[in-house]
Amino acid sequence: MSSSEPVLRVERLTSAWDGAPVLRGISFDLRSGELLSLLGPNGSGKTTLLRCLAGLDRPTGGQLWLRGTEIGRWPTHRRGIGLMSQEPALFPHRTVLENVAYAPLLAGRTDRAARDEVAPLLQLLRIEAFVDRRPDQLSGGERQRVALARTLAARPAVVLLDEPFASIDVELRSELRAEFRRVLRELGVAAVHVTHDREEGLFLGDRVGLLFDGQLESLGVPSEIYAHPTSVRAARLLGYNVGSDATGPFAVRPGEVRLGAPGAGRRVGTVVAAGTVGDVGLTIVAFEDGARWEVRVPPAAPGASIGARVGVDWDAEVPLGPAPEPSKEPKNGRTLQRP
Repeated sequence: MSSSEPVLRVERLTSAWDGAPVLRGISFDLRSGELLSLLGPNGSGKTTLLRCLAGLDRPTGGQLWLRGTEIGRWPTHRRGIGLMSQEPALFPHRTVLENVAYAPLLAGRTDRAARDEVAPLLQLLRIEAFVDRRPDQLSGGERQRVALARTLAARPAVVLLDEPFASIDVELRSELRAEFRRVLRELGVAAVHVTHDREEGLFLGDRVGLLFDGQLESLGVPSEIYAHPTSVRAARLLGYNVGSDATGPFAVRPGEVRLGAPGAGRRVGTVVAAGTVGDVGLTIVAFEDGARWEVRVPPAAPGASIGARVGVDWDAEVPLGPAPEPSKEPKNGRTLQRP
């Protein structure tokens, strides 16, 4: 494989469940050492996509290429793709070392060779101090580190991360995200990470894709994806307020909304919630059409009490287009298209 060829290529991947489309023509490339975050709401097809890549589900169409070889019909154990979920699924009766060394031992390494092989991973993930403990003696964050080490010990070309931080305590989540990103970058391992948490997706990804109803709507660097939502659903997923006027729908960032007297804004609404989130003041305003907007300001800024009528104005808006039409994909057939 040339240095310019992607380690993973997904072409027009489709999947269906009982005849209903789940994935609709997904295509993307993944370079060596790159982390691609796929951000989407529940039910958008994120987990199904990972299961198809890992070989746990069979797509109804499309092609999968790993290091220049088409692997669509390969079984899971031959693909060189590791899958890690939000539940670590460690072997409960094995120690940390035995869990991490499982793949080398399965490949026929001696105990000593397996220990030597996984030692750098234990150190890199900072779990060498408790190699003799069992999973029930570890914290949630420690178990996830062990699970990642076990996944990487199999030397996969690509790691699939299925919301691995969802069950971690909030105070540990930021640290663990940074640890995972550091380790993957140092090892040069490519990864596909799926989440419904926009902060997590935008923070971790070298590139970010937005997945809706089995379609990849947008794909690009995080700053561009956030700055230029392409549809109403993309704007809402990214945390924008959404409105409309004679020219069509538009998006407004919560930090660019101002509140004033009822006659001072372009819209009038009622405050239904107000408080602070960390060092930011948060106000929720409801409009007569049922829409609710977030307003985020410094906590020292003048606020509004719950039930007050307020005028709402904003500094800038992003024009939005309609959501893309679903592609017409076959609803039956269980084999991959061949080259």
